[in-house]
Amino acid sequence: MTGDDLQSVGPSRRPPGRVLVLGSTGMLGRSWVRLLEDKGIEHRDLSRPEFNLSEPQSIERAFDRPYDLVINAAAWTDVDGAEDDEAGATQANAYAVEQIAKRCRELGAMLITYSTDYVFDGRATEPYPIDAPIDPVNAYGRSKALGETQLRQTTPDHLLIRTSWVYAPWGKNFVLTMMKLICDREQLSVVNDQRGRPTSATHLAAGSLAMYLAGATGTWHLTDSGECTWFEFAQEIKAVIGARCEIEPCGSDAFPRPAKRPSYSTLDLKPTQQLLGEIGGWSKRLRESIHAARQQ
Repeated sequence: MTGDDLQSVGPSRRPPGRVLVLGSTGMLGRSWVRLLEDKGIEHRDLSRPEFNLSEPQSIERAFDRPYDLVINAAAWTDVDGAEDDEAGATQANAYAVEQIAKRCRELGAMLITYSTDYVFDGRATEPYPIDAPIDPVNAYGRSKALGETQLRQTTPDHLLIRTSWVYAPWGKNFVLTMMKLICDREQLSVVNDQRGRPTSATHLAAGSLAMYLAGATGTWHLTDSGECTWFEFAQEIKAVIGARCEIEPCGSDAFPRPAKRPSYSTLDLKPTQQLLGEIGGWSKRLRESIHAARQQ
């Protein structure tokens, strides 16, 4: 499919009257809940154990009333764990998405759900456009790629947002982990041969709502702007918190993992920037997130 087949922009939408947030206690789900509260938008929030992507019955129970908009912020995100349980990852990231999409279609609700830079092979040298060939290099990427296909075949009323390197002031993520390590240790080694775009969950939620209101449908990319390696990301975290830890660059082979990672997974943001305007840089977003984390 071409880019024109995968995405479109229709008339602007009104703010939704009632929203269902699935996965409401995760990094992105919690960001969505805060955003909807700030906007004064009615919402119902579900997470484990009441809602579980691995349990189809809990998905059915979630749709207890009509909704204008459904946010699927839940996913299997354990990249290495997916290598040992690809069937489990596929249930959560593909078949559960299909089930959610069917219920949205039946109720006439718009669905916003998320995919990943890991659907690509990592061999590019410039940002991946939305219609770049799908060729994941690990089980997690395959599960998300199948989820994209199932979604498109189930309902046209969706906003599928690919993102990457998500972090937040809460939850388990690279930024919070590195903040602790940098403060606790005198020296660290961080991978310098994987390049992508960091994404603040807070701004991912806000940008997603802005895309919905702007009339976007189909597949889009949304991250913070700019790009870096994990090593460069860690160096910036160190600079923000003012630590003295020495951080050394290393190759991925220094930290063998069950799942292969794409070496280059930067997503092209041009269509999104044409829709929303300039997107804030990852360094600025990082500083905001670290400040918020320190206020927790």
